[in-house]
Amino acid sequence: MTTSIDLNADLGEGFGRWRLTDDEQLLSVVTSANVACGFHAGDAATMRRVCELAAERGVTIGAQVSYRDLAGFGRRAMDVPPAELAAEVAYQIGALEVFARAAGARVAYVKPHGALYNRVVHDDEQAGAVVEGVLLADPALPVLGLPGSRLLERAQKAGLPAVTEAFADRAYTDDGTLVPRGTEGAVITDSLAVVERSVGLARDGRVVSHSGLPIEVRARSLCLHGDTPGAVELARRVRRRLEAAGVRVEAFA
Repeated sequence: MTTSIDLNADLGEGFGRWRLTDDEQLLSVVTSANVACGFHAGDAATMRRVCELAAERGVTIGAQVSYRDLAGFGRRAMDVPPAELAAEVAYQIGALEVFARAAGARVAYVKPHGALYNRVVHDDEQAGAVVEGVLLADPALPVLGLPGSRLLERAQKAGLPAVTEAFADRAYTDDGTLVPRGTEGAVITDSLAVVERSVGLARDGRVVSHSGLPIEVRARSLCLHGDTPGAVELARRVRRRLEAAGVRVEAFA
């Protein structure tokens, strides 16, 4: 039985004057911040601001790396040569590290975003490229990803800490992978269901799949999406419910 869980959220997802996530409010709830590093969202000023806020509040900073796809928010399928992808992953981590250190903190883990996250569940070559990029930046950085993914397998083989992640607001297939976003019901919009799924994942390591089957999803971190309507209040409800259920909410790194 899991007695503790990390709450992470994707933050810094803005560009210039445009902001998608309520970073300040979410940083009062989560324990880890996946900060966009400029490839799917984010820019230098945004990364600096979010790192400063996270450091002030004791929230762990993670680099959310992506394919170079600002126009598609990192959610479009792309074929990037492995050597190029490794270099771009390292580049993103390095950019965020500058601002994390300036704020008195550090980049403490790496998590892929969007299409890259889904690709490295099954694609060994792309997973290896991401791991190579992490090793270039810091050979001790934990990697956050889906249980059973090629990414985490590659990370473990390379000696990197592999940290499992779950999603309370995303539907799962029977084999424990995420239902593609374009599929009806892929995103759970019922706030009560999201809250209760969070408890089931954190305390019992189980969730009901899209087809109605109970499946095992063992995770050390739970992702709360910050770009959905009412995200801040939902995050607060999830945290209150977890703590009421006896689950400690604390960062994994």
